Amino acid sequence: MTSLVLSCALAVLAYMTALFLIALVRRDNSLADTGWGLGFILVAVLSFVRQPAPGARTFLVDGLILLWGLRLAVHIFTRSRKRGEDFRYAKWRTEWGRWFVLRSYLQVFILQGTILLVVAVPIMLVNFGPGPRLNVLDFAGAAVWLLGFVFETVGDAELLRFKRDPANRGRIMSTGLWGLTRHPNYFGESSMWWGISLIALSAPNGGLGLVSPALLTFMLLRVSGVAMLEKKYEGRPDFAAYARRTSAFIPWFPRRTEAATSSDPTYRPGSGQP
Repeated sequence: MTSLVLSCALAVLAYMTALFLIALVRRDNSLADTGWGLGFILVAVLSFVRQPAPGARTFLVDGLILLWGLRLAVHIFTRSRKRGEDFRYAKWRTEWGRWFVLRSYLQVFILQGTILLVVAVPIMLVNFGPGPRLNVLDFAGAAVWLLGFVFETVGDAELLRFKRDPANRGRIMSTGLWGLTRHPNYFGESSMWWGISLIALSAPNGGLGLVSPALLTFMLLRVSGVAMLEKKYEGRPDFAAYARRTSAFIPWFPRRTEAATSSDPTYRPGSGQP
């Protein structure tokens, strides 16, 4: 297992370094986001080919990772190509000044590569030792993964359609899945990794894989996801009203508030939500 982890670590290091160099030339650190899902595919493929006798659990986990990673990479690449560098990276480009190149490499690409390796622990565990044949934990994990995949995929599609409508310029997306949670895509990604970790529990030392969704969920809630994105909307009355009636992360029915009235410019009569 140590040899496998070392091989994956070196591959991820080379991969993230290559992404950094391309981003440096293109002046767009958003490439780190595009490369996120593909990095997991790299780990899955590398650990799979080192497995002399892959089992059903191996094919299940690697298949789910391949499906998720490719969809996410295509979505983020398509989105980034049209809007340019993400506001977070553009902000750091200004704030970091002469240290921008070094800090980009270490704090964006290498840090992301390190987090990627930790989150990928369940993949390596399953590919190193698939364990016994499929059981109820595998089916439960696949069901949780599917729930997350639906939330991330549908949430991304809803937001894309919303932004393409000129009438929605400057407005807050708050219908569909976005009426159940302010971040259906983040909830979806977290759920998928909880699902993968449930599947990995049947592999030898599978409990170690729980570090994966625990770290990712913490990052999404407290560091680079919900907290950072919502800071962008501080001071906006429409977002404050949306936040009061909509769950931040775990989907739930919208709360009835005074903001959800016809005096709210984002309210849509008859919808039960803005």
